[in-house]
Order: sequence, then structure tokens, then C-alpha cells
Amino acid sequence: MSQVHSGFTKQMARNMFYGGTVFFALLFTGLILDSERRIPERSNDHAITPAVIAGKKVWETNNCIGCHTLLGEGAYFAPELGNVYKRRGPDFIKAWIASMPTNTPGRRQMPQFNLSEQQLNDLVEFLKWTGEINTENWPPNIEG
Repeated sequence: MSQVHSGFTKQMARNMFYGGTVFFALLFTGLILDSERRIPERSNDHAITPAVIAGKKVWETNNCIGCHTLLGEGAYFAPELGNVYKRRGPDFIKAWIASMPTNTPGRRQMPQFNLSEQQLNDLVEFLKWTGEINTENWPPNIEG
């Protein structure tokens, strides 16, 4: 009497491994190609100007991300600034930064960075550019 062995063989396991590897490699490649196709239509890098670049340098050298978030990245000590240009406008942003700290008791304060008028203008241009990035309606609350 012969015994029928209906178990999982090494050949079956090997075929599943190779088949799964090929399937997921093709799926991953398809997702990459789809992303590469879609990114240019959502991008705003055409609007990068020397002022935006200079504003990013102001942002980085003063470690603004150490307190603020920008598009969800950074510290949560101070408000999200990804949409601050839309919320407050350029004049408010410049006046706010220039007036800090207000020395109001019990309130968190920004330090005084002593930025020049040009640095303030560049920083505002960077924040304006950041606010124009298609974030798929993030943050859901206009106040960040």
C-alpha cells in the first residue's frame, strides 16, 4: 500500500518565494513609476526663487524648526508654520518676529533674532512658498 504525501514540498515553497518576489518587485516598480509620473503635476519647485532659498537659510540658521513645525516636521513647542502666510500675511509675520519677545508673563516667547529687513522678507518668501505646496489639505485645521 502506497502512502500519498500531500504536504508542502520544498519545490512549492521555492515557487511561492520566487513568485512572490517577482510579484512584489513588479508592484513596487509600478508604484515608483506612478509616483514619478504624478510628482511633477503636484510640485511647485518652479517657484523657487533666490529669495526663497535665502529665506530657507534664515529658517535653518536660526533653528526655527527647533520650536515650530513646518508641514508637520519639527518641534511642537510653537505653532505650525506651513500655512502661516495664508493665515496671517506677510506684514503680520514680519511685525511678530520683530516684536519678540514681548515679555508677557506666563507666555512662551520667541527670542529676538535681530533679523534685517531683507532677512525678514526672505523668510516671508520661504513661508509663502511653503504654504503653496500641495499638502492634500493638511493640516485639516487652518490654525495648524
